[in-house]
Amino acid sequence: MPIPVPVRRMAPLLAALLLAASPGLSQFVTPAAPAENGPNLPAQPIGPNDLLEISVYGAPEFSRSVRVSEDGFIRLPMLRERIKVLGLMPAALEERLAEALENAQILVEPAVTVSIAEYHSHPISVVGAVKVPLTFQAVGKTSLVEALTRAQGLAEDAGNEILIMRQSKDGGPPSMQRVPVTGLIDGSDPSLNPLLEGGEEVRVPTVGKVYVVGNVKQPGGFRLDGSGGISVLKALALSSGLAPYATKVAYIYRRLDGAPQEIPVELQKIMDRKAPDVQLMANDILYLPDNRTRRATLTAVERAVGFATATTSGILILGMH
Repeated sequence: MPIPVPVRRMAPLLAALLLAASPGLSQFVTPAAPAENGPNLPAQPIGPNDLLEISVYGAPEFSRSVRVSEDGFIRLPMLRERIKVLGLMPAALEERLAEALENAQILVEPAVTVSIAEYHSHPISVVGAVKVPLTFQAVGKTSLVEALTRAQGLAEDAGNEILIMRQSKDGGPPSMQRVPVTGLIDGSDPSLNPLLEGGEEVRVPTVGKVYVVGNVKQPGGFRLDGSGGISVLKALALSSGLAPYATKVAYIYRRLDGAPQEIPVELQKIMDRKAPDVQLMANDILYLPDNRTRRATLTAVERAVGFATATTSGILILGMH
């Protein structure tokens, strides 16, 4: 017998009344989930301080923004236990939340959607000899070149290599990858432009310098070349040679493990090819005294170099006698 039209129209209301009268009165039955959710950040493992957008279809009281705690847990209303989310992908967290809501007899077959509103657990730091040192959150895969571009490129005093420090996931010591700057710029080897996932520190060391002070024509600081060394004769050439009244003995001021060292150099014998040239190390100070005055002390020379490197015009003081 056909069902009258008024009865068919009342079918949804009758179904609702039957559900209300059922033994599972304390449970909410969620309708089917919508087909698509709004756009969100790319899926990555969830970490501390990340901001999650949780949506439970048909149950707005559970839909909210939740910040992950420092130890990797979140809380939802009506759930007694905290939920561990550390290291989970959003899809895996959706299943865990749905299971928790159903096991607590709060919802039946809940449709849970989790998206990432903010990442705060995937920092990449770019420090050292870059124009704008910074820390930013990795969203998806970020290449080394992209990270350096965010820092507006290398500074003028950048060294010959870039160091990538990575923390061990199993609590072991951090690892370090060395990337030559020339190889990265050349772009012929893709392995020199590695992908960063977050948690790395990109460090660009400053180039090593040696300082030539005293009785030379153009005192100053000079970059070490690609081989990593400058000899005494080359340092003199870079400073345009000796000025009048230079002594026959020069001095290298060097610090090893914080302890000062004064190394005399028989300059005249080196120039006469009677003694081998001497290699200088990064941060060495080559001091050429004036034979008309007293020789400056190590402390005075170091102060002069420190002042010169800290000011634009301070290099003039390096012509100390």
